[in-house]
Amino acid sequence: MNTENKKEIVYNGLLINGFIALLLWLLIMAGAIYSIVIGANAEDALFITGGIILAILDFIGLIGFFTLEPNEAIVMIFFGNYKGTFTHNGFYWINPFVSRKRLTLRARNLDVEPIKVNDKEGNPILIGMVIVWKLKDTYKAMFEIDAQSIAGNQGTAMRMNAFEKYVRIQSDAALREVAGHYAYDDNKDTTDDDSELTLRSGGDEINDLLIEKLNERLEFAGIEVQEARINYLTYAPEIAAVMLRRQQATAVIAAREKIVEGAVSMVKLALDKLGAENIELDEDKRAAMVSNLLVVLCADESAQPVINTGTLNH
Repeated sequence: MNTENKKEIVYNGLLINGFIALLLWLLIMAGAIYSIVIGANAEDALFITGGIILAILDFIGLIGFFTLEPNEAIVMIFFGNYKGTFTHNGFYWINPFVSRKRLTLRARNLDVEPIKVNDKEGNPILIGMVIVWKLKDTYKAMFEIDAQSIAGNQGTAMRMNAFEKYVRIQSDAALREVAGHYAYDDNKDTTDDDSELTLRSGGDEINDLLIEKLNERLEFAGIEVQEARINYLTYAPEIAAVMLRRQQATAVIAAREKIVEGAVSMVKLALDKLGAENIELDEDKRAAMVSNLLVVLCADESAQPVINTGTLNH
């Protein structure tokens, strides 16, 4: 197998400034017309034939003119052989028998539609992302994947759409891989400092991992992902209602813990204040007061005061 040109190289073949080539083209065309006119007047077939040949060659030469804008590249192919990639913007003329495949090196956005996957805990979720990608190696992009035959000779737009289709498929696979390694959310105690990374809380870490996995898959095609971010994340409809209730219950429990913690602190403060004022309470009254204070502080409704008029002694 031929192992040459297995990476992008700079085109260094015949290339002429387009304006100089245009001037030469006009001179040759003028010479062709002059030869035909002179040959016709002199009835000289040699002049006429020469003029016609010059005119044909001149029209063929028109194919060699091309312009290149910033952040565009042209892959040069001469009878099936890769000759290099040209990236200098401007107006040029090249051998008309060198075929040219134009590519854009500009960054492109891709919004990956949400897909249904199972997270680490087996819960079905819907997850989507948006990525920014661009071509990095034109040789790999043109000859390592089948985008060229898909697009054919239909122009740059169709060729880039073929690359986008390839990126979309690989992005889907990378997203499934990453989503399957993490849980949607951490269902443990929210105060636990050792809670594991999740899709919901991962943020930049999950996004960086997505970029890494995407570049591993797309490097083969000469494509580089510059940014990837999860832009859609939710439970699948069949379990969304149940998971919402669980999240609400977790939030209520956490709130209750804070309320109880505060109530106990306030009760302790009240007992310390009573002790500082030398107000003595027996164990029964002390327990009753603690109970009443906790009920008042922890209850959702306003307290209903009950006046203790003392103990009846018989």
